[in-house]
Amino acid sequence: MKLYYSPQTRASRPRWLLEELGVPYELERLDMSAGDHKKPAYLAIHPHGSLPALEDGDVRLFESAAICLYLADRFLEKGLAPKPGTPERGLYYQWMIYAMATLEPLVLKVATHTRFLPEEKRIASEAADGRSRFAEVGGVLSRALEGKEYLVGNRFGAADVPTASILIWSRSLGLLDDFPVLQEYAKRCKERPAYQRATAD
Repeated sequence: MKLYYSPQTRASRPRWLLEELGVPYELERLDMSAGDHKKPAYLAIHPHGSLPALEDGDVRLFESAAICLYLADRFLEKGLAPKPGTPERGLYYQWMIYAMATLEPLVLKVATHTRFLPEEKRIASEAADGRSRFAEVGGVLSRALEGKEYLVGNRFGAADVPTASILIWSRSLGLLDDFPVLQEYAKRCKERPAYQRATAD
């Protein structure tokens, strides 16, 4: 099993999950500054030349959440995904999709217009809109985590990987300042040994 990886990309998410699973894998590091991700060999694996991508035998996958879903089921005995057909399985799908479709776009919007774009291209109203809309999402997640350590079944699972990774990023943007429950959740996940290993470089 091979994970195509570069630090500070979404590839950190499946790497974190692989460390949580404790299964053997190979890390194929791509130098994005050298354009490794746009070379024909990698484009044959990921047609957009983005990260991450996973090879597992004949299986080739891209999209970080899809890879996490696949890995959690591939090693279902490790207990990082609820059993199919259970109510918790439905919640697991919900939070995996929520992280990618609802949470991340707002955080990306704020980051784009406060950090990523050159100052002359940043639009203050876009950043403000992202912050305003994040307040609703932060409230939803806070209520879901109230009195719990993790999202599904009150035990760490694959759904916590994208959610926590995005919230850790959100914290650096000041988006969690009004959400103590999310601050504690992000801190708790960041302190996990598997997270530390996955983000050591």
